[in-house]
Amino acid sequence: MTTFAKLGIGEAYIKALKELNIIDPTEIQEVVIPKLLGVKTDLIGLAQTGTGKTAAFGLPILATIDPSKPEVQGLIIAPTRELVQQIKKQLFKYTKYIEVPIYVEGVYGGERIERQMRALRRPTHIVVATPGRLLDLIKRRSVDIGTVKTLILDEADEMLSMGFKEDLNNILKYNTSTERNTWLFSATMRSEIKQIVKTYMSPDVIRVEVNKHSKVNENISHYFINTRIKDKSNLIKRILNKRKKERGVIFCRTKAGTQKLTEELQAAGFTVGALEGDMKQKERDKVMRAFKKERIQFLVSTDVFARGIDVNNLTFVLHHQMPDQLDYYTHRSGRTARGGKSGDSIALIIPGEMQKVLDAQKMLGITFRQMTM
Repeated sequence: MTTFAKLGIGEAYIKALKELNIIDPTEIQEVVIPKLLGVKTDLIGLAQTGTGKTAAFGLPILATIDPSKPEVQGLIIAPTRELVQQIKKQLFKYTKYIEVPIYVEGVYGGERIERQMRALRRPTHIVVATPGRLLDLIKRRSVDIGTVKTLILDEADEMLSMGFKEDLNNILKYNTSTERNTWLFSATMRSEIKQIVKTYMSPDVIRVEVNKHSKVNENISHYFINTRIKDKSNLIKRILNKRKKERGVIFCRTKAGTQKLTEELQAAGFTVGALEGDMKQKERDKVMRAFKKERIQFLVSTDVFARGIDVNNLTFVLHHQMPDQLDYYTHRSGRTARGGKSGDSIALIIPGEMQKVLDAQKMLGITFRQMTM
């Protein structure tokens, strides 16, 4: 059986991993870590969320850092503030027992840029950033990425979906070092990603694909329920009543729909919080903290925050409507069945929407079963 020690991970890191209850490597960690540790290479990792990607690239990037040099040597770019915070937090936990500290800084929109500029004046070895805020800081000369030896693009397909293509190209132009390793992680290999690979990565790039025959976590059971628009709200209440001891997320397509459903569920006595784009960052952080600490049982969210919801022990995901893009179905469903556990993904389908279920089955290699209430 493979262990982190066999993969080449040092004792100090293994001790920290054990505290986090990360004992056995996941498939992507088993495949990726030996390819990246102590080797100069470019890599493409195709894997879904919830497969252990952060440790797969996080432990190797920490191994590349020379703590005696007070310069930015590693750069991790991620699509959302929530994901940046999550990666920074994980790296900090991994380094708990190392002898010489490695300093990691997270930068993202929604917070005063001056505060982040001050933080970057301290010795910083790894910067974790959203693309827009990183570009602002580069232009203000608050961060120099010319010294970066390892660049990681995490959730690359999501960054492109969110319109960061130009920002990514500009960032990659700022660091043109031939010595740079570039590691790209994505759930899908769309044409814009192929263009980034062709332009900025080595022709000898290593390609790793995990669960290539299953684009969605195989521990998720997929269901659909036939209903009508006017019955959806009551149906959701009945589902939540049946799952009183469980925790889950309900996804809506619009900000207005998210707020309306949240208010209806709160009025019915459920402990529910909302995450949507019109909320101030402080409010979103407050909701996520409450959800993680189990003061909120259910979360209602728009797709924008699907990847930032990294909470253990969520047993189900409800789709108020099926998303327009199949990628989003994957991201939504991936909130449940994390860390090897199982979970349910339940879609509410109104007349005329059955084709979306059939398309998802065909494109994602999954099977939906009908659930009746």
